[in-house]
Amino acid sequence: MTLLDLRARPLRDLRISITDRCNFRCTYCMPREHFGKDHAFLPREALLSYEEIVTVVKALLPLGLEKVRLTGGEPLLRSDIAVLVKMLRTCGPNLDLAMTTNGALLKANAAMLAKAGLNRVTVSLDALDPSIFAQMADTTAFTPDDILEGMDAALGVGLGVKVNTVVRKAVNEDEVLALANACTERRIPLRFIEFMDVGNTNAWTLDEVVSGRQIRETVETVYGPLQPEEGQNQHDVARRYRTSTGQLFGFINSVTQPFCGDCSRARLSADGSMYTCLFSSQGHDLKAMLRMGATNLNLQEAIRTIWGGRDDQYSVERQHASSDRDKVEMSFIGG
Repeated sequence: MTLLDLRARPLRDLRISITDRCNFRCTYCMPREHFGKDHAFLPREALLSYEEIVTVVKALLPLGLEKVRLTGGEPLLRSDIAVLVKMLRTCGPNLDLAMTTNGALLKANAAMLAKAGLNRVTVSLDALDPSIFAQMADTTAFTPDDILEGMDAALGVGLGVKVNTVVRKAVNEDEVLALANACTERRIPLRFIEFMDVGNTNAWTLDEVVSGRQIRETVETVYGPLQPEEGQNQHDVARRYRTSTGQLFGFINSVTQPFCGDCSRARLSADGSMYTCLFSSQGHDLKAMLRMGATNLNLQEAIRTIWGGRDDQYSVERQHASSDRDKVEMSFIGG
């Protein structure tokens, strides 16, 4: 039976943060001034176990769940991640199982992830220029070449690969065409994301947003007119376009063209709370239920109540939202 919220939106997609730790300090996600050496990350016992994660997924499958995406933080920092992938794959052969990663550790893990049953990876890459990459990711431990090698390794073992790029005005605008070229060479879909006000620490301002339309016009200066792809799923976050030669570009325009009306995504935080929106102020604790011996039916009833009462549409209401509203950090629930 399909589970619907108050706006008749189904729960199709569960994004699971399996760790709040990351080896990058991206300025729009985990700025170092807020996530420095003294930051207290979750202790291991506070994280959901792999068995607990699988229990939640199994509870959701009869309610219409179709996709699971593993996120972080950086999910490849969690030990034995391929074990979790294999466990999730046993939940259903048709479950769309994906991962979002910064790609730094992908080269070493791609083969085991594919063998365990992962379908695809989405790699976050904001620049190919080493200095701009280092500025945005706030790391000197890795380079763009490391990320490209990880993408190539994933392609080589049969994983689907996409690239996500957050575009920030006066920071990486000039990287758009270089990234487009790198992805075109590899026949990898590239999705551009408008800089969003996720969490409370990334110093977001509307002035730093480069609209999807502006980015698309930049791409068209080299690739010619982009044509909307036919048969797009209304619940997809990206509006997809193709070039005359078939290269695919997507645009995630959460700021200038909110898509809340079709949002079918729930998020499970690393410490076991369910959030019904990327911009949520608070979650709903499932971990306590799991550790008190909740049955599958108990979980289903709780999730029915949570999702059934969902009315979120923050991106639509952004201009009227209070500027001091607390929002959960993206590193805590994934992007």
